[in-house]
Order: sequence, then C-alpha cells, then structure tokens
Amino acid sequence: MSEAMGALSGGLAAVAARPGWLWAAAAAAALGALLGAWRWGGGRRRRRRRLGRLERAGTVSGLFVYPVKSCRGVAVPRAEVTPMGLRSGELRDRFWLVTKEDGHMVTARQEPRLVLVSIGCENGCLTLNAPEMEKLCVPVHVSRKNPVLNCRVFGIDIQGRDCGDEVAKWITTFLNTEPYRLVHFEPSMVPRKSKDVINLFRATDEVAYPDCSPLLILTEASVEDLNTRMEKKIKMENFRPNILVTGCGAYAEDSWEDILIGDVEMKGTVACARCILTTVNPDTGVLDRKEPLETLKSYRLCDPSERHIYKSSPLFGKYFAVDKTGTIQVGDPVYKIVE
Repeated sequence: MSEAMGALSGGLAAVAARPGWLWAAAAAAALGALLGAWRWGGGRRRRRRRLGRLERAGTVSGLFVYPVKSCRGVAVPRAEVTPMGLRSGELRDRFWLVTKEDGHMVTARQEPRLVLVSIGCENGCLTLNAPEMEKLCVPVHVSRKNPVLNCRVFGIDIQGRDCGDEVAKWITTFLNTEPYRLVHFEPSMVPRKSKDVINLFRATDEVAYPDCSPLLILTEASVEDLNTRMEKKIKMENFRPNILVTGCGAYAEDSWEDILIGDVEMKGTVACARCILTTVNPDTGVLDRKEPLETLKSYRLCDPSERHIYKSSPLFGKYFAVDKTGTIQVGDPVYKIVE
C-alpha cells in the first residue's frame, strides 16, 4: 500500500501544473489505481485470513459419482463440486433413485443386486447395464409429460420425475422380486435437508437422494488398516466414497474439519456411521450381513458421549458439506485449513 501511496503522490505532483481539466482527469485515474490496489491487496488479505494456514494432508487418488443410488459408481478423472455433491457432465451424484410403486426408496439394503448395475452416460442418455441384461438408454431429461412421484427417503418426503415404463420393466426384470420404478431429481424440485437426518448438519446443507450428505471422504490408509484386521480382504467399493485420498495416515479424515481441494472448500460435519450395505459384495451382489461390520465394531465404535448420534454403528469415513464450489481432479493436493 505504501508503494501505491508514493505513486499517487508522485503522479499528482507531476500533473499539478497541467490545465485544470487535464489535472482532474489524471488525478481521477491515479485515485482509481490506488483504490484498485487497495481492493486487491485488502481482498487478498481477507482471503488469507478467512482460509487460515494451509497444511498438506494428502492427495486425491479417486473421484466417484454414484448417479443411481446403490448402483455401481462411476470413476471420473475430474468433477464439479456443487452444493449437492459431485457432478460429471450429465451425471450427478445420487440424482436417480429406484423406488417401490408406492414411492418408498429401494437400496442395496433391500435389493443387494443393485450394486451389479453399471451406470454410464452416452449422448444425453443414462445407460444401465447388468449381467444377462441388454444395455438400456434412458434420456437424462425425461419428458415433462411423465408424472412427478412423491417419494420417501429415510422417512423424508421428496419428489422425483418418473423415468418411464421401459426402465421400470428393465429394473423389475433384473431384480425379479417385485415391481420397481426409477425416478430422477430435477433442479426445480425441493431437496432434502441434511439437518433433518442428522442435527449436526447446517440448515443450508441439502441433498437429493444421498443418505444425508453431499460428500463422503475416505482415505486409502483407512481401508488398508481395516484389511490388516480382516480374514478376507475388503474393497474400497464396499464403502462408496466420493473422494478417496492417499498420502496420509489411517483415519486421518476423522480429524479434518475445514479442507481445501483445488478451489473447493469443504466443511467436515460428522463421521459416517456404517450399516449392512457395507456387507454387500460389490462383485457378486450377495449380502453377507457380517463383515466388515463385525470387525469395524471391534475397534471403530464412537465415544459413549456420542452414542445419541451414532448409536451402535461403527464409524468409517467422514461426511463433508460444501462451503465453496468449484472443480477438483485426481492428483489434487488436499489441504487442511488451520486457523
């Protein structure tokens, strides 16, 4: 700022002898430059104060979008981070949902073979593929003539546009248990409040069909440590993270509060309490109901003071909300923001 003040003084002295109109124009220009320098410098300082000190915590090793809840994830090299989760092109995280005909959600907890359905995107269509099934293409933007259904996700009402009879028949045929529908969450619809599921979220944190949070982060070291305790090795896919991080210790994510990846700022909210969905084999679609839950319960239960939040569920990975949107990619450093 002192340099800017010196430049302003020198500039004003140099033009003082000029005609009045010229002097006024030059003075205005110099003043504008000073104000610009002040705003730029002050903005930088405010930014640094808000972010605090950055401490390297790891590196992004994987990014995963799960367009249809409980179906296979899509690994992507880069993704847009929106307030409601990851987005890669037309694919948005858990913006599609399998439901019963009465609108109640269906996940791999009830239909484990959903994890065998692979999802993709081609020419504006969501693609579904599964063993012994023909690939099916469903328009991402379905006809406005299709009805909007009232759905229930963990006891909370939310809407979804029905994706049509063809995909409903495809899913019903593959699962072969009862009739099912596929619905899509549209931007004009009202999202669910994360706070309505877990009170520790903020009133501004919102989701479509995820359990409760826009983002789930897990470290490779946590999976590796769990596998040292397992008779049969478990895969990262059992835990369905959005962001996988390497280059840090096991369970480092537990302590991350505010983090920066690329130009995206994220806020740690709560640990992820694990359920029987983690016991579905991602390669076979078979529900085990035991592992890795039993092993996790032997060493990853919450502190007794937090039992009202997590009950008897073991904790593995951490949920994050989005403070500043942007784009992230595999290979990006992960920084802790230290006040």
